[in-house]
Amino acid sequence: MLLLVAIIWGSSYAVAKQALWFYPVLGFLAIRFGLTFVLLLPQLRGDGRRAVRPGVPLGLVMLGIFLCETWGVMLTTASNAAFLISLCVVFTPFVEWMMLRQRPSGLLFAASVLSVVGVWLLTGGVGMTLNLGDGLMLAAALLRAVLVCLTRRLTASEQVPPLALTAVQSGVVASGCLLLGVSLPGGLPALPTSPVFWSAALYLVGFATLFALYVQNRALGRTSATRVSLLMGSEPLFGALIAGLWLGERLGLQGWLGGLLILAATFCALRSAARPTSSQPGHAASAPA
Repeated sequence: MLLLVAIIWGSSYAVAKQALWFYPVLGFLAIRFGLTFVLLLPQLRGDGRRAVRPGVPLGLVMLGIFLCETWGVMLTTASNAAFLISLCVVFTPFVEWMMLRQRPSGLLFAASVLSVVGVWLLTGGVGMTLNLGDGLMLAAALLRAVLVCLTRRLTASEQVPPLALTAVQSGVVASGCLLLGVSLPGGLPALPTSPVFWSAALYLVGFATLFALYVQNRALGRTSATRVSLLMGSEPLFGALIAGLWLGERLGLQGWLGGLLILAATFCALRSAARPTSSQPGHAASAPA
């Protein structure tokens, strides 16, 4: 399921770029996560109320991720964005070690390095320059690592329904973007009427948000944050494949070599995931319903 999410997120860059032709970043994010919150609102009844306490801080972190990531993609090249956001694969073991006192295995450290080298080759190798957009993508990568580790820390001691947690996170992101949007000079423009925009928005709500965040939140109750991050680290490879099929882009030999390294890192993560984690120091085994 995590690999399927990586495929969906790989396609989301092209879909989001299309949507941003018709509406600004803050308004687009408010619509995307506002629709998600409305659809998931019934999940907050009964046991779903447990999601409010962890969901608010997690939603604030997610707000920072999407603001940095969306503006970062607009201000840098696609190859730089793919490489820098994938640094969350490297950040996660160290953030997990610091926050959860859970030292990753040597295999996971090796897989992290292998994945980053693969993304580096896939996105152009040494031909990189850093600008403001790159800095925003770097911040988003660090916040992604913080999010997966903080999710595990805040939900490990109680059964938090994943869909309810996604609802709270989405509500926080939508509210934050809406408040920022209306507070800026000129506010937000009228809602777009283009079918292309709404098709893109519904795809991102249904698959890249609802399904993806549900799978991520559920997986974090069953395996380590580092393994989740590594499996999601194959996202740039799928993004390149989809770009080739959809937009006609082509990878050279170096790009395909990078993609193979990413897949190798993913298989390492799957092999490591087959090992029990409850014996690791500082790990509290739990699985949300």
